[in-house]
Amino acid sequence: MEQTPHQCGASMFGGRMPVELCEPLARLKKEHGPLREQMNAFAREAAEIGLDGGVADWSGRLAELKRKVDAFVGELDPHSEREEGALFPLMAKYIGRESGPIAVMEYEHDLAKTNLKKFSEAVEQIEGAVDAAKAKEIASCAIQAHAVLTEHFMKEENVLFPMAENMLNEEEKAKLARAVGSA
Repeated sequence: MEQTPHQCGASMFGGRMPVELCEPLARLKKEHGPLREQMNAFAREAAEIGLDGGVADWSGRLAELKRKVDAFVGELDPHSEREEGALFPLMAKYIGRESGPIAVMEYEHDLAKTNLKKFSEAVEQIEGAVDAAKAKEIASCAIQAHAVLTEHFMKEENVLFPMAENMLNEEEKAKLARAVGSA
């Protein structure tokens, strides 16, 4: 793939010049599409939990939502591991890991995973009927994870990935390609 010349970081600071991503960065970005679809679907369902006054027991709806969240987590975990295990360490050589973009990305990964885990654990602990108020409280963890990840994906696509494209040399991009694998 032909590489575009460095563009003085314009794209990472809100500039208008797009950066063509190398294959492994493009793959990470492309993975966001199906993940976004899955999480938008579970977030819509989570937002409806507790709204229908005619439902006395929400445990079944929460269990169904948990199946969707668990399927999403099964797709999210390998994606975030590729970022945390391959991309972030390569970038950290240049910008550090204790503060700045990598620290924020890792914090957001952890925050989203914590909310998803809290949701799943709450559903697993259900005994008996769940009223609307309790169901909304449980579902709110899934909604919070969705909010974090929606913003997170946007930051990666518009800031982090273009920054990596401009920052990493060809050898590092090849190493990233080996770690990310082929699409």
